[in-house]
Amino acid sequence: MAGMRSQTVAVMVAVLATLASGHSDTTSVLLTADNFQAEIDGSNYFVMFYAPWCDYCKKLAPTWASLAQARNGEADTLVKIGRVDCTTDGDLCTQHDITGYPMLKLFRKGASGGDGGTKYRGARDLAQLGAFLDEQLATGAGAKGGEDGSLEDGATDAPPAPVSPLVELTEDTFAKHVSAGKHFVKFYAPWCGHCTKLAPTWEELARSLEHERDIRVSKIDCTQYRPICTDFEVKGYPTLLWIEDGKKIEKYTGPRTHADLRQYVARMAGGLQADGEGADEGEKKPADGTLEGGAEREDNRSVVVQLTEGDFASAIASGVTVVKFYAPWCGHCMRLAPTWEQLAEKLAARADVTIAKVDCTVDANKELCGEQEVNGYPTVFLYRAGEKVTEYFGHRSLDDLHEFVLQHLPENGAHDEL
Repeated sequence: MAGMRSQTVAVMVAVLATLASGHSDTTSVLLTADNFQAEIDGSNYFVMFYAPWCDYCKKLAPTWASLAQARNGEADTLVKIGRVDCTTDGDLCTQHDITGYPMLKLFRKGASGGDGGTKYRGARDLAQLGAFLDEQLATGAGAKGGEDGSLEDGATDAPPAPVSPLVELTEDTFAKHVSAGKHFVKFYAPWCGHCTKLAPTWEELARSLEHERDIRVSKIDCTQYRPICTDFEVKGYPTLLWIEDGKKIEKYTGPRTHADLRQYVARMAGGLQADGEGADEGEKKPADGTLEGGAEREDNRSVVVQLTEGDFASAIASGVTVVKFYAPWCGHCMRLAPTWEQLAEKLAARADVTIAKVDCTVDANKELCGEQEVNGYPTVFLYRAGEKVTEYFGHRSLDDLHEFVLQHLPENGAHDEL
């Protein structure tokens, strides 16, 4: 540990000396969808996922540049420092479940596209960032990171592998597991090439949904538990079934990317079938009033008010306004969309309450989202008479959101929070 601390101190001294001498920083590597996989195939990477308008990102930027200058400048560096702009590479950020900015993740050399990386949760100063990298990669401790991310030379302080949220079902557990709630189940065979190809994406899907209370992602090996697969009419591998309260609802037949699978889960869990009736095939409409991809639907059925930078101030000037700041590619936003529509419909009769939304990916709105300190999607703020009162952190059910709004109405004794 003494060696690790001394190296961290040495790195800081080197950085400060370089800055003092007037030399420019060595910036972090800009990673995009085109080069991301190639880069992490060749090196360990510590990556900052960010948005240019995010204040916390701006605050971290000089520290991140200093870290990059120190680490990327080493000829035999064990880790490179990179960054991904989520406003230009939204799909890449969705793939890695980025729901707030900045998010820092360490990717091991050669990690597959489905590897979510190790999330950094500590303080964002140079010393703590360096200590995290030293601990994870065991630099200065007589150990070297293997290509599979394991430690060699008998190192014993590697962090334990995270428990996977993907549930492996068996004959004994299947019926009870799927008997209640919503389930997305992969029926597979170990020898199936398409199953093997899907495996890391399925793991990633389970990990990205692990905090959803009423959705479970699982899998079952049909070579071991054939009767169950027969009961569910599985005739090929992999077969992906949506099951609710023990009953098969439908078979998924769409593309098998992480983004497509998450979008499907959001639609199924939100009950969007009724709202999509009459839509053209392949153009199903979420209940938040937008077509897939963010385009406004033409029938104007949505009672959620779409705000922009131009009308935001006037819209929140009177009464209570509850605003959802979102990105069309954000899985959690898709999940919330139908509930947000229901909330607006439930409060539509009240002239003093407005339920609204702002698309933060629209260029004209980016400055607005930055000014409102939106650092993740979705973010929900409540405004009263033009002033921001509070942010909503509770469960995103209709009842919880409705109760939240009612608590902040004047007749219920609402007052500004400190």
